[in-house]
Amino acid sequence: MSEMSGHSEHNEAEIRLMGLILAQSALVGISIGIFDAELWLISDTPTLNGFTYAMAAFFVQGIAYYFFKMFFEQNMQDRVRMTTMERDRQQRYRGMQHTFDQRRTEMELRLQEKQLEAELLWMEDNPGKTPPSWIGKSVLSEETGNFNPGTPAHKSGTTQPLSLGASKDKE
Repeated sequence: MSEMSGHSEHNEAEIRLMGLILAQSALVGISIGIFDAELWLISDTPTLNGFTYAMAAFFVQGIAYYFFKMFFEQNMQDRVRMTTMERDRQQRYRGMQHTFDQRRTEMELRLQEKQLEAELLWMEDNPGKTPPSWIGKSVLSEETGNFNPGTPAHKSGTTQPLSLGASKDKE
C-alpha cells in the first residue's frame, strides 16, 4: 500500500510541477504580448523594460499563488485529511474484526476441548460403553455438515442370508 501511495504522491507532485511551468509560460507569453503591443510602461532602455516586466510578472504570479493557496490548497488538504481519517478508521475496524475473530475461534476451541475432556472422563468411568454424546447423532454432523450416520439403532429381522437364485445344491 505504501508503494502505491508513494507512486501516487510522485504523480501528484509531477502534475503540480507541470501546472506551475504551464502557468509561468502563460504569464511570460502575456507579458511579451503586452510589451510587443506597446500597451503598458514602455521606456527607452531595454534593461528598464525587462526589469519592469519582470516585476509585473512576479506580482501576477504572487497573486496567482495567493489565489491557489486560498481556494485550492485548503480544499486539497481537507480531502487528504478526510482520506487519511477514513483509511485509519478502516484499519482500526479491520483490526477489531481480526481480534474478534481470534477471540471467537479461541472460545470455540476451549468449548470443544472441555467437551472432549468431559467425554474422556466419562469413557474412563464407563469402559466399553458408547458415550451418550455418540448416541442419536443426526445424519449430518452439525459442526462440519458432513455425512455422519452414527451407529444403527435397529436390529435386522432376518436370521439367515437371503438366496438370490444361486444355491449350492444345484451344482
